Amino acid sequence: MMARYCSLPPAAAASLSLLLVLMATSLSPVAAQNEPKINNSDHVIIVANMLPIDLQCNLTFSPNSLNVSFWKKNGEEIAGTRRNTTNTEYRIPKPKADDSGWYQCMFYFLSYPAANATIEVKAAPEITGHKKSENKNEGQSALMYCKSVGYPHPEWTWTKKVDDRFVEISNSTGRFFISTRENYTELSIVNLEIEMDPGEYQCNATNSINSTYVTTILRVRSHLAPLWPFLGILAEIIILVVIIVIYEKRKRPDEVPDDDEPAGQMKTNSTNNHKDKNLRQRNTN
Repeated sequence: MMARYCSLPPAAAASLSLLLVLMATSLSPVAAQNEPKINNSDHVIIVANMLPIDLQCNLTFSPNSLNVSFWKKNGEEIAGTRRNTTNTEYRIPKPKADDSGWYQCMFYFLSYPAANATIEVKAAPEITGHKKSENKNEGQSALMYCKSVGYPHPEWTWTKKVDDRFVEISNSTGRFFISTRENYTELSIVNLEIEMDPGEYQCNATNSINSTYVTTILRVRSHLAPLWPFLGILAEIIILVVIIVIYEKRKRPDEVPDDDEPAGQMKTNSTNNHKDKNLRQRNTN
């Protein structure tokens, strides 16, 4: 059996649509009036030697009984901030770049959706970790990295010193790879070339507040570099052998017995000389 569909006349359909629009319009102000209202602190920028920062939120209207309020930083609850109060405050005693981020005051009700307000605490990027130098052999891979604190998260660029100026790195040779995520970046160079790759590299971090950079020195050694200690020891042994040979050849002749005179004959001649000496002494007497 085929289902039957009935359609409204055009005039009736238009009237129904108008009625639905009017109902939605009339209900919107009521819903808006019942939403929680929060007065919160303005956004803050951290500078050097700054006084303590007090972040404040005041729940001025609540459609339902408050259950709990607390603070979050970058989406994570801050320990020790849970209260049951409509006026909440969070203090940053010694503001520094690591304290920057987006803070939220959270209000949870017994039978109503949670409400929150966001306060941005901004700071210039500060690079807290990097490699000062990297030593690799020709043909190996090198990895340099930088990590920072500060909010908003910076935009990262890598440059290399060429002819006394820093030039942004491009992957034209297919050996350079840059990976970036929020407050971290790394530069990887594969199949190192001793003629092209050594030098000074900079990672640059820039956000809406300021920018900064640090330098890493890359050194690339020859393929023979691992053999240098062995070659040094071998050279010392060769020099020692040569010295011994020269010393043996330069011994004084009287320290070496004559090959034409056997040891027995030398002893007989010495005995005869001693006897002749004794005989001359007796004759003298």
